Amino acid sequence: QVQLVESGGGLVQAGASLRLSCAASGRTFSSYAMGWFRQAPGKERECVAAISGSGGTTYYVDSVKGRSTISRDNAKNTVYLQMNSLKPEDTAVYYCATASKYYSRNYYTREEEYAYWGQGTQVTVSS
Repeated sequence: QVQLVESGGGLVQAGASLRLSCAASGRTFSSYAMGWFRQAPGKERECVAAISGSGGTTYYVDSVKGRSTISRDNAKNTVYLQMNSLKPEDTAVYYCATASKYYSRNYYTREEEYAYWGQGTQVTVSS
């Protein structure tokens, strides 16, 4: 049974930093791409960042590019999202997900390409 558990969310002021973590279990972690998605109230869920199984390739949505870093520690079965210079528009529930395809070189950005999801962690950025 695949499980993903996010942590690290919270309430911060604009300009602060947060590091989200997602601990995975139940499958060979390094064989699958991972993604961080977020959903703000009244908006569709979007892919914020994604990383290949090996960690060699990454993706960032334009709105977080330069402010966020996705990384993974395959020895710890954990993926991270470091977010700096947070803005009120970053407020959302953040979800990690693990891809459906067994292929370590790619990352994926569409929801339908992910098989398992965490429960989400709330990030609230006050102005």
